[in-house]
Amino acid sequence: MAMDQFEFYRSSEHEHLQQLSVDCVIFGYQDQKLTVLIPKLDLIGDVWALPGGFIRQTESIDEAALRILASRTGINAIYLEQFRVFGETERSSRKLLDRLLRLNPGLAEQVALSPEGYEWITRRFVSIGYYALVDMRKVILKKQEFDASIDWYPVQELPELILDHQEMVTHALETLRLHIDRQLVGFNLLPEKFTMRELRELYEAVFDRPFARNNFQKKMLDLGVLERLEKKFTGAANRAPFLYRFAR
Repeated sequence: MAMDQFEFYRSSEHEHLQQLSVDCVIFGYQDQKLTVLIPKLDLIGDVWALPGGFIRQTESIDEAALRILASRTGINAIYLEQFRVFGETERSSRKLLDRLLRLNPGLAEQVALSPEGYEWITRRFVSIGYYALVDMRKVILKKQEFDASIDWYPVQELPELILDHQEMVTHALETLRLHIDRQLVGFNLLPEKFTMRELRELYEAVFDRPFARNNFQKKMLDLGVLERLEKKFTGAANRAPFLYRFAR
């Protein structure tokens, strides 16, 4: 069930691909913490869910993911990667939707949920998982009509997510860890220029463990993906560190 917004109840099912959706794990990094963007619905029942939605007949899967991301972050140029497809045989939102309808009288009328729409939305849906990396300083958080809130949560302190969304975060994080050495991945979580310490702190946040300073620096320099720049003078008595950026 794509919980990002309820507009699909008001749309014809013929406008979207059948039983296929997109869910997005949006990573940010700030204050030495890796975070995930998660909206909460303004409904009784404590519903936190990853941003997601359905795929229109007139757009590609990537275009659908980019549309969903832009609607939540205000950013159009986003590092985006498909990481897994979720399609268990029992993957249905029927139990969740039934609970929400019981807890929130009048919800069906509010979202114009017809019997046909109920049957359509509660079928087994296959979801294509994407993860995105954004510069949190450039994000403009956007609430949708039925949101109580939208906020960043540390990846190790997430609220209880619906359906298999926690599993999605887990797999997205595993993929990020596999690809963290790639140029574009780090570039989207760090400023253009950064110190080796700032890069190490990013790795420690992503892997949730410390890295030995000397070994880490040697590993990163051996990768050949960093360009050393001028020193970062802070006015302090200690030796100024070099700045780096990812090689272009």
